[in-house]
Amino acid sequence: MAANSDHLRFILGLKLRTLRHERGDSLKTVAEESGLSVSYLSEIEKGKKYPKPDKLIDLAEALDVTYDELVSLSVKDALSPLKDVFSSSFIEEFPFEVFGLVSQDVFSLVSDEPERAGALIRTFLEVGRTYDMQVEHFLFAALRSYQQMHGNYFGELEEAAASFRERQGWTDGRPPAPDTLRDLLVSEYGYELDLDTLADHPELSGFRTVYVDGAPPTLVVNSDLMPIQRAFLYAREIGYCELGIDERPRTSSWLQVESFEPLLNNFRASYFAGAVILNEEALLGDLERLFNAETWDPAQVRACMDRYNATPEMLQYRLTELVPEHFGLEDFFFLRFYNEPGSPDFHLNKALNMSDVPVPHGVGLSEHYCHRWPAIKLLQRLAAEQAEGPLTTAPSEPPRVRAQRSYFLNEEAEYFVLSVARPLALRPGTNSCVSIGFLMNETFRDRIACWQDEAIPQVDVNLTCERCPLPRDACTDRVAPPTLYEDEQAQQRRVTAVEELQVAFREG
Repeated sequence: MAANSDHLRFILGLKLRTLRHERGDSLKTVAEESGLSVSYLSEIEKGKKYPKPDKLIDLAEALDVTYDELVSLSVKDALSPLKDVFSSSFIEEFPFEVFGLVSQDVFSLVSDEPERAGALIRTFLEVGRTYDMQVEHFLFAALRSYQQMHGNYFGELEEAAASFRERQGWTDGRPPAPDTLRDLLVSEYGYELDLDTLADHPELSGFRTVYVDGAPPTLVVNSDLMPIQRAFLYAREIGYCELGIDERPRTSSWLQVESFEPLLNNFRASYFAGAVILNEEALLGDLERLFNAETWDPAQVRACMDRYNATPEMLQYRLTELVPEHFGLEDFFFLRFYNEPGSPDFHLNKALNMSDVPVPHGVGLSEHYCHRWPAIKLLQRLAAEQAEGPLTTAPSEPPRVRAQRSYFLNEEAEYFVLSVARPLALRPGTNSCVSIGFLMNETFRDRIACWQDEAIPQVDVNLTCERCPLPRDACTDRVAPPTLYEDEQAQQRRVTAVEELQVAFREG
């Protein structure tokens, strides 16, 4: 990769600071010997300035190195990880500005002890290579951190959606019909729609949409989607237009993530779409009634989905935006599992964790998720029902709903988890389940009335079978032995034995 001006400044700053430290010189000493000011020299070391050739010659003489040695891109082995990072696409693409930083700030954080920082970064790079982590993994993590910083609630997007609804005369809180959104996209925003190409395309049938830029723009929509799903996609396209977004992804699911901007823009347009369909003020009123109910009734959750013409994921994810902001339930997680009936494997493909509980995201590839999770219980139930007849495999079938009080054995914390499962429209034979879990703290117990309903099961859960201390006779759902838990216990016994041996010899 060719070095740009930022990379040149970073590398020069690293070398200059390292050479100065090796000589035991202060900034003032080098400044006096090179004829530069202390402040200017400091900015060079921080990667903010790159001096002219005559100044570089003076610096090289002050540090007893050649000009070529000072300005070359080669660095000592101990600094090579820093050079690799600051010359990589990671620095170019990572959205430091989202967190109030610029790349020079990151350089400044590590420049005080560059060799130690290099060793630390080398460790991270090796971990990344071991787990095949790419820049896009960091960008998705950055987006999740961005959501966490804002409590997953974005008032400016809520206002934009409310303003749009008001302009359209949608003042009753009900969701706009899919056909209404489709007609708006065509008549007001100049789109052309293609509902014929994707469903039968051998390579693209799994995509919900493909966007084709042009005059006019074309949205290629998968005709196998339910009207509910198409409504969300039309609303998201309107969101791109209303929010003035140009840099955006071409496909509904990611082919590749090249930079943070389209990732963030896709999130913003999706948030706008959810706020248009599930109106904030109206939904809050329904949630008040749902939360104030003395008994648990899954029919109320289905009725809420029907009222807003929303899929389980649309409703559940909207709760992650509104409930923390308006009900004070800030410790929560959102998970999406899927499973192919007949397969023993359950896969997690979406997670947003705003709690302190390490939900099962990124655990070992060979581990088995705890089958006591309500999501897995529902997916097992749905698969069993589908085995009885073909009608239950239709995506339009009523979703299966389960509430559970889950006590996390590894954290000694209890969460109220609401899970909703259904078949997927674009993946015949595959079922999906979304879950939202709230920490059952004092605020939760004050705001949610039904938590004491005896109809809600109370279940001990863990991350995976391999990490769970429950004996087999106490857990009929176990599908793998507790190997990691047993290894941890064996390690602790060895630690204890060594400590006891040391005490015995000291006292003997």
